[in-house]
Amino acid sequence: MKYRLLALAALFAVTACGSADPEPAASAGPAKLTVWIMDGSVTKELLKQFETDYEAVHANVDLDIQIQAWDGIGERVTAALASTDAPDVIEVGNTQVAQYSASGGVVDLTAKVADLKGEDWIPGLAEPGRIDGKQYGVPWYAANRVVVYNKDLWAAAGITAPPRTREEWLEVTAKLGKRGNQGIYLTGQTWYALAGFIWDEGGDLAVKDGDRWKGALDSPQALAGMDFYRRLQALGKGPKDADEANPPQHEVFAQGRVGQIIAVPGIAARVLEVEPGMKDKMGFFPIPGKTAGKPGAVFTGGSDLIIPEASKNQEAAYEVVKALAGEKFQTELAKAMSFVPNRASLAGVLSGDEGTAAMAVGAAYGKATPNTPNWAAVEATSVIKQYMTAVLTGKDAAAEARKASESITTTLNSGS
Repeated sequence: MKYRLLALAALFAVTACGSADPEPAASAGPAKLTVWIMDGSVTKELLKQFETDYEAVHANVDLDIQIQAWDGIGERVTAALASTDAPDVIEVGNTQVAQYSASGGVVDLTAKVADLKGEDWIPGLAEPGRIDGKQYGVPWYAANRVVVYNKDLWAAAGITAPPRTREEWLEVTAKLGKRGNQGIYLTGQTWYALAGFIWDEGGDLAVKDGDRWKGALDSPQALAGMDFYRRLQALGKGPKDADEANPPQHEVFAQGRVGQIIAVPGIAARVLEVEPGMKDKMGFFPIPGKTAGKPGAVFTGGSDLIIPEASKNQEAAYEVVKALAGEKFQTELAKAMSFVPNRASLAGVLSGDEGTAAMAVGAAYGKATPNTPNWAAVEATSVIKQYMTAVLTGKDAAAEARKASESITTTLNSGS
């Protein structure tokens, strides 16, 4: 399989793949297996190595692994699961498994858990993929966001230590934004970062009200979180009407004129793909909280691998999932991307890694999006992103928050 660019819903996708556990060659297999992997999950080098290793062992398999942009992925996965020509394996966000499995379009892998060494899975990773006692999603990796900074720009600005509070963070960021540099590159629609600021204030994106869910962006606490986001975002030149993938923030950071970004530590590997000269120039620290004694709350995210019922090659697809979730690839993925591997026995893989250490501090205050199958539908509407852009472009925050909360309420309760 060769790398190629594919146009998907006006978004970029490139052929890719990952590293595999050695397995006996299958006696027969499909000519092609289509696998969707999300942008930012794996470096190109590691993907190429997987292609070589896997196809060498599975001589009858031709992997067509396509990189998908996160923007709009909910609609594309939903459409794929309902089609008669679905991909064979799909990487999905751990918050999305419940919705996709509820559609009936995802293969139940409960009988495969033992073969996948599921007893060693980290519980917090395995649970989002388990719905009503059945395992639909195979945990792949977990990560949470930290602040990634440019050591050279910090030194030039005379900053010798990371900020301990939000207010200190604003002061540091303002100092960095001089001499043509951006103090921070933060787009207007980086909503996972906003969620952390809202949680810090004691608010939430949505709350359970009896048997129904209610959007909560219009609470005083959530509005306070949005106000801090507005103040921080104003200290850089990130577009107010785009998310961190448009343009890819690692490409902006790689140009060397940005003091900080908010991202998972693994983004460092993507930066080095663009600019190898950034090696040893990146530092990491936990997202600051409101007080010095407690870091900011973060979304503890991750990815699962699912197999669509519409796959014509389910057994072969399972072998790919097994390889991607296996010890060899998990070890390589963790080292390349500073992700938390899916197995407890692999916890020591990243010992001594600065980015992982910063991530671990924040992980102690990690939270998740509302636990409902309809949350993926909320993400698909982009209502939170649209709300953020409206506020950042000058519209009344309280009024826009009410509108967004009403939309979230409607989506979360649809079908109930």
